[in-house]
Order: sequence, then C-alpha cells, then structure tokens
Amino acid sequence: MNQYPMTVHGAEALREELTHLKQVKRPRIVADIAEAREHGDLKENAEYHAAREEQGFCEGRIQDIEGKLGNAQVIDVTKIPNSGKVIFGVTVTLLNIDTDEEVKYQIVGDDEADIKNHRISVNSPIARGLIGKEVDSEIEITTPGGVVEYEIIAVDHI
Repeated sequence: MNQYPMTVHGAEALREELTHLKQVKRPRIVADIAEAREHGDLKENAEYHAAREEQGFCEGRIQDIEGKLGNAQVIDVTKIPNSGKVIFGVTVTLLNIDTDEEVKYQIVGDDEADIKNHRISVNSPIARGLIGKEVDSEIEITTPGGVVEYEIIAVDHI
C-alpha cells in the first residue's frame, strides 16, 4: 500500500472537501433525483440522468478522498528541526543565477500543488532537483524551456 505525503494544511483541505461532499452536496443530489423521478418517464428525463451522473461523480470523489486520507502520511514540517536541507513541506527560496530573480516554492503533495500560489508537487522536476540539497547549493533544473541554474538562498519550516 502506497503512502502519500501530505502537509497538515493539505490534509485539512481534503477533510473539509469530504465533509462538504457528504453533508451538503450528496443530500442535494439525492433531493434532485427524487424531484426528477416525480416528473415521470425516466427514459426521457434529462434532469434525472443529469442528477444521476452528478451523483456518480460525487461518490467517486468521496471514494478518492477517503482513499487518499486513508493512505496519507501527514507531515508537519514545523515540528522538524531546520537543518538547512530541502525536505518535503519546506518553503525554499531560490535565486535564478541568470536573471537574479528570486522565487519561493513550498514543496507539497500532488493534490496540494498549485503553481499560482507557489506550491509545487514533490514529484515535479523542480522539487525532485531540490530534495536533499542544502542552503547555498547551486543546482541545475531541466525545464521545458531548457536548463535553469538556481542557488538555494533559504529553507524555511513554515
């Protein structure tokens, strides 16, 4: 059985989504199906078929979340001493050596990744290149645009 690394924030977000699906969305869909059944012939009832399809998606998502939470390895990086090494959950500040641009990324689980909010998956090329490296290390990351050189400026356990 595979364990999936996840931050405390990511696990909490999945639990909230699961609660919403079970307590809000599922009952609404059941009510929609009951209402659509009252309209008569189910073969040609578009509302009924749409509600049943939505129910299938909802139940599938519930099972997916329950499976992920059941196999989650929740890591609270704030409780791990900062050794200056890049590990799962840390926020890393990088300096692009060519452009002198600074960028910060938090290394998170696959479900939590959101590049717009600077949260990258532990399985992304950038994160894989960073894991295990230390502050002041220079690294080369192969990106779709070519090889980019970065210097690790800071590693924060936030």
